[in-house]
Amino acid sequence: MSDCLFCKLIEGELPTNKVYEDDKIFCFHDVDPQAPVHVLIIPKKHIDSLDTLQEEDAELISYLMLKVKDIAADLGLENGYRLVNNCGEDGLQTVKHLHFHLLGRRRMKWPPG
Repeated sequence: MSDCLFCKLIEGELPTNKVYEDDKIFCFHDVDPQAPVHVLIIPKKHIDSLDTLQEEDAELISYLMLKVKDIAADLGLENGYRLVNNCGEDGLQTVKHLHFHLLGRRRMKWPPG
């Protein structure tokens, strides 16, 4: 999608601090970190949000979820982490490309919202 910020990052059109990349997903440091470790994990396929997932996306999303633990381990989050998805306007989704925030290396608070 030509006007999507995250698609531009995936394509290398914009600079980013990449953490991990393979043929299905892309992970990079958040530009406004909310924890000592704060990365975004996104599918390379443009999907607007969780609300627009299709049956055909099940394998991709399963793959992404299974990679979270590997990325967390590579980032040294052995004491735990939080994985967050903001969906829609009330959920404060600011980029309309499905993404997950992986936060760690500090004690999280509850409730989060």
